Amino acid sequence: MDRVSALDESLKKTLGPATAKVMAEHLDLHTVGDLLHHYPRRYEERGQLTKLADLPLDEDVTVVAQVADSRILTFNHGRGRRLEITLTDGSGRLQLVFFGKGIHKPHKELPPGSRGMFAGKVSVFNRKLQLAHPTYVPLGRASGDEESTEDTAQAVDAFAGKLIPIYPACKGLESWKITKAVDAVLPRAAEAADPLPPALREGRGFSSLPEALLKVHRPESRADIESARQRLKWDEAFVLQVALARRRYADAQLPAVARRPVPDGLLDAFDADLPFTLTDGQQKVTGEIFADLATEHPMHRLLQGEVGSGKTLVALRAMLAVVDAGGQAAMLAPTEVLAQQHHRSITDMMGELAQGGMLGGAEQGTKVVLLTGSMGMAARRQALLDLVTGEAGIVIGTHALIEDKVRFHDLGLVVVDEQHRFGVEQRDALRSKGKQPPHLLVMTATPIPRTVAMTVFGDLETSVLDQLPAGRSPIASHVVPAQDKPHFLARAWERVREEVGKGHQAYVVCPRIGDDGDEDEDKAKRKSKPSKEDEAEKRPPLAVVEVAGQLTKGPLQGLRVEILHGRMQPDDKDAVMRRFTAGEVDVLVATTVIEVGVNVPNATAMVIMDADRFGVSQLHQLRGRVGRGSAPGLCLLVTDMPEASPARARLGAVAATLDGFELSRIDLEQRREGDVLGQAQSGVRSSLRMLAVIEDEEIIAAAREEAAAVVAEDPELTGSPELRTALDALLDTEREQYLDKG
Repeated sequence: MDRVSALDESLKKTLGPATAKVMAEHLDLHTVGDLLHHYPRRYEERGQLTKLADLPLDEDVTVVAQVADSRILTFNHGRGRRLEITLTDGSGRLQLVFFGKGIHKPHKELPPGSRGMFAGKVSVFNRKLQLAHPTYVPLGRASGDEESTEDTAQAVDAFAGKLIPIYPACKGLESWKITKAVDAVLPRAAEAADPLPPALREGRGFSSLPEALLKVHRPESRADIESARQRLKWDEAFVLQVALARRRYADAQLPAVARRPVPDGLLDAFDADLPFTLTDGQQKVTGEIFADLATEHPMHRLLQGEVGSGKTLVALRAMLAVVDAGGQAAMLAPTEVLAQQHHRSITDMMGELAQGGMLGGAEQGTKVVLLTGSMGMAARRQALLDLVTGEAGIVIGTHALIEDKVRFHDLGLVVVDEQHRFGVEQRDALRSKGKQPPHLLVMTATPIPRTVAMTVFGDLETSVLDQLPAGRSPIASHVVPAQDKPHFLARAWERVREEVGKGHQAYVVCPRIGDDGDEDEDKAKRKSKPSKEDEAEKRPPLAVVEVAGQLTKGPLQGLRVEILHGRMQPDDKDAVMRRFTAGEVDVLVATTVIEVGVNVPNATAMVIMDADRFGVSQLHQLRGRVGRGSAPGLCLLVTDMPEASPARARLGAVAATLDGFELSRIDLEQRREGDVLGQAQSGVRSSLRMLAVIEDEEIIAAAREEAAAVVAEDPELTGSPELRTALDALLDTEREQYLDKG
C-alpha cells in the first residue's frame, strides 16, 4: 500500500460501518488520516499503583486488589439502584460505587474472589474510603501460578501511571470508544507522509510526523505531549503559509500596468483643497500603496483600520492617482446603502473635481458614477457608457459591477470594501475586467490582530491605520442593564432627547426587522417555558418596526423617528438616509444595515437594543457611527442579561475600551478560530486542530518565513511530493475559496 492511500482508506473498512457512520455524521471523520488527526483534547493521569492502606484523599490512584464482596442496594423508594463492591489487598479495604444503568457490567465482571485493577479519585463517604465509578480492568481469579502473576504484572505496568487521552466525543461515541478506534488505526501512522522538508525538520529539532502522531495519541509523559503538539502546530502553520506564499508568488508573476501619480493632476488638486492635513498613519499607508501601484505586478494590499480612521480618504487618493495615470478605479461595496453612501461622500469630498466634462466641473476633473442593481434603465445605460468610453474615472457600485455587460475602458485599480462579504468568484470577475490584472486594495473596518491577518489574509500585504484623524471626538460607552435597573433605560431615552435638543441626531439599533418575514423564524427559535436566567435569550430579539412604534408613542414622542432596514426598497432606503444626513430625521431606528461606512457627523448618540445579541467586533463597528464630528459621541448598550453572565462581561469589555484591535483579540479568544477561518472549519481535514492563532503568534510568523523561502526556491513544490499531498488535503475547494474571501 502506498503512503498516501494508507491514510485515505475509509474508516468503514477499518472500524466497521456502524462506528464509521457515527464518526462521519457527528465528528466529520471519514478516513484513517482524519482519525489520526483527531487529537485528544486533554489527558487524565492515572495514579501510580498504591496500597489500600496508603491511599491519599482527593488524588487519582490506581490499585490492584481482590473483590471481597459485591451487593446491589436500592434507594429513593426503590427507584434508584447502587452497586457497592468492597476491595481488599491485605493492607486495607476500599469501597467502589456504581450508580444507575451502568451497574450490571461491573456486577457481572467483578464477582467476589476475582481480582482487578481500579483507577479513580479517592473520596470519603460514611467515613469509608471509596472510588465512585472507577475505570477498571478485570484480572481474573486470584491464582498462585507464575504465568498468571506475570500477566498481572504486565497488565499493571500497562495500566498504572499512564496518561489517559480524552478525545472530543459525541453522543453514541464516548472518548474511550474513540480511544479503541485510534488504537486500531495507530499502526498506520508509520505511513503518514511528512509535509515538513527534512532540512526544516532537522534545523528545528522536530520528530518525524509518525512519531509525533504516536506521541500525541499515546504519550509516555507530559514532555511527549508537548513535543508532539509543537510539531503538529508547525505542520498546520507551515502548510497554510505555503498555500498563501504560493498565491503571493503566482500573483507576483502576473503583469500589471504601473500607475504612478502625475504632478499637477487630480490628486494634487484634491490635496490642495483638503481642509486638514493627513495623519502620520494616513501618509505612511499612502506611501505603501503608491509604491505598490508603481510596480509592474498587481498590488495585493489589505488596508485595515480603526472605525473612523479615514480609510475611505486613503482609498480615494489611490483612486485619483490611478485616474491621473490614465486608468480607471472601481470601488465594490457589499450593500446598496453603503455604495450610495460612498458615492455621496466621495463626490462631496471631490467637489467640482467629480464633475469632469460637466458644466461647472473642474478642468482636470473626472466623472464619478454609481452603479447598483436597482438603478433605472436610463441612468444605468449612461453609467455603462461612461465606463466603456473612459469618461468616468471612478465607479462605485455593488455586485452589479461584476455583471457581464459592464465594460471598462482601462480598469487599473479595484478597491473592495468589507472584503469578507465577497467571494473569490466575485473578486476575480471584477479583476478580469482589466486588460491586464488591475491592482487590488482590500479594506476592512474590523480590526484584525496581526496573527489572524497573517493566517487569513496571508496572500495580501497588510497596512494598518490605527490613528484617528484630528477633530474626531471621544465616544463614551455604557452598559444599560434594562432588566436589573429599568430606570437606567428610561434615562437612556432622556439622553437621546437631550442630544436631539442640542440639535444632534441619534441611532437606535435592533437585531431584527420585525416585519412578517422573520416572525416564523423567531417562533421556531423559541423554546418551551424558559427559566428566569434564560429569559433574555429565549424571547425573540427586539425588532425595528416594534421598537420604532413604541418610541414614537412613548419616550421619544414628538421627535422625528424613521426606520431603515435591508428589506426596504432601495429608493426608500436611499431617501431615508438622505433625510437623516440632511438633518430632517432626529432618530433613525435601524438594523445593522448602518454598520459600516455610514457617515453622519451630526449623529452623536446610539442606543443598541439587545446588545448581547451582537458580536464584540460588530458592536465596535456600530459604535463607530457616532462621534464622527466635533461633538462627543455616546453609545448605550442595552441588555436584559444578568450581571454575572458572560454576555454582560463581553459588553463590559466593549464599554471599557475604544481600541478595536484589543476588542478583536477578546472576541477571538471567546469565539476561538472557528469563525475566523470561515466555513471550511467544518471540514476536519481543512481546519486548524492544534494551532491557535492568537497564542501561536511566533510559530505562524516563523512558518511564514520558512514557507516563503521554500516557495521561492521551488514554486511548484516538485521536490516535495509530501508537502503537495498535505496542501491538496488542506485546500479542498471550500477552503481555497475561503482563503480568497478572508
